[in-house]
Formats: sequence, structure tokens, C-alpha cells
Amino acid sequence: LKKRICFVLKEEHFIRDTMLIKDDKQDLIRVFLCYDKDNNPVINGIKKISKPGCRNYVSSLDIPKVLNGMGISILTTSKGVISNKKAELLNVGGEVLCQVW
Repeated sequence: LKKRICFVLKEEHFIRDTMLIKDDKQDLIRVFLCYDKDNNPVINGIKKISKPGCRNYVSSLDIPKVLNGMGISILTTSKGVISNKKAELLNVGGEVLCQVW
């Protein structure tokens, strides 16, 4: 799930790259952030929507827009972990994991 969320963030140009670091106990994911021309980070905020005690499911018609399309919502659907833009194209709903802007 974490690798797929990183893939969606890379696909939407919020992060530059990821690197999987093998370890004896557990694997680590190193995330390289993107910066704009003034050296400000591209990600201004992340909000967790679904929590283990309170899951937030939406239909394909009720997928939330973040900052009028300037940000993305990450959903887990029957088609996999995808952004709200791709979910609207595929016409699928699912659980809203987080919002990134």
C-alpha cells in the first residue's frame, strides 16, 4: 500500500522518486521530494481522511476535489490505489485514504 501511494504521488509529480532500502528487520522507503523553481516544496499539506476506526467510502459521483483540482485525493478501489483524477476516468469509487495539495 505504501509503495503504491508513493507511485501515485510520483505519477502526479508531487515527489521526484522513491528508493526501497532492504534491511534485516524491515524494508524502508526513501522518498525524494519535488521542489519548484524558488526551492519551495511542491507538497504544501497532506490530510489523512480514512482512519482504522472510521473509514470514508465514496461513490464514483461523490469523489472529492481538493482545492478545485490543484490537489489530489488518493483512493483505494477495486482497480487498485489511484488518484481521484484516474478514478473519475475509470468511473469507480472506493475508500478515500488521504488528500494532498
